[in-house]
Amino acid sequence: MTRPHQTTNGVSGGSLAGVVDIHAHCGPDSIQRDIDAIDLARMAKAHGMRAVVLKNHYEPTASLACLARKVVPEVVAFGGVTLNFSVGGVNARAVDHMARVGHGEGRFVWMGSLDTEAQVRFERAQRPGVKFTSNGQLLPETEAVLDAIAKYDLVLATGHNTSQECLFLVSEARKRGVRHIVVTHAMMAPIHMSVPEMRDAASMGAAIEFVYNGLIGPFKEFDLCDYAAAIRAIGPENCILASDLGQTVNPPHPEGLIEFFDGLRREGFSDSTIACMSIENPARLLGLSPDEVVTSPMAISTQC
Repeated sequence: MTRPHQTTNGVSGGSLAGVVDIHAHCGPDSIQRDIDAIDLARMAKAHGMRAVVLKNHYEPTASLACLARKVVPEVVAFGGVTLNFSVGGVNARAVDHMARVGHGEGRFVWMGSLDTEAQVRFERAQRPGVKFTSNGQLLPETEAVLDAIAKYDLVLATGHNTSQECLFLVSEARKRGVRHIVVTHAMMAPIHMSVPEMRDAASMGAAIEFVYNGLIGPFKEFDLCDYAAAIRAIGPENCILASDLGQTVNPPHPEGLIEFFDGLRREGFSDSTIACMSIENPARLLGLSPDEVVTSPMAISTQC
């Protein structure tokens, strides 16, 4: 059952007012989902959330975000593209197309997920994987993708790559003018970043993502105390909390976020610190001002 929430801006007392979820799976999808993008936006509105980023492993979601905004304008829906084989793998044209859909709804570029070489190796599968580097260098196609991300001022999400590949992507993206970077669920497989590696990524300006999906269900790898220790070591000002929910075996996104935040409170995190990681930092990543939506990313004035 969904818990009641407050209407004031903040995460105290089970409220999700102002929360931005940058990792939300939903339908329509080739993977079974219990909720579509419209109903997810309605659910987010009912909990007072500010924005959601619609994630799909195989389909670009900018157009889906456009429709969600039209139906539920109170919630700012964003989309993106994940560079798996379904969009041609490392494909700058797919990024360019996604960025020109609608009026800025397409914002994220995930550098592969279920099709990356790192994911394939982790699964011990016998199938090809998407490559982003070779012999310690970026592929020309990857350089073109990073240039497209910089051109449109998009968010680079490092995806399901090894920790060293993610760090290399962060470093090279910075050199090529990418301003907004998040390390996709850095502690989870197949990334498995160590605390020193997460600190290195943060020192280069990347936000470190912690998702509730890593604490529950079939993808559980950690306990809350593991997340808590890592967040304290990295600094909450460098971290983003997200759901990564939408799986049929897991709770709906808002309920998962409420459980996530409640758990962090039990680990000693204050409401203001949780708000920093779930409201302020993701809003800044997406270029949302404190009080309004802007078309192109910009820093917000609120600081953790």
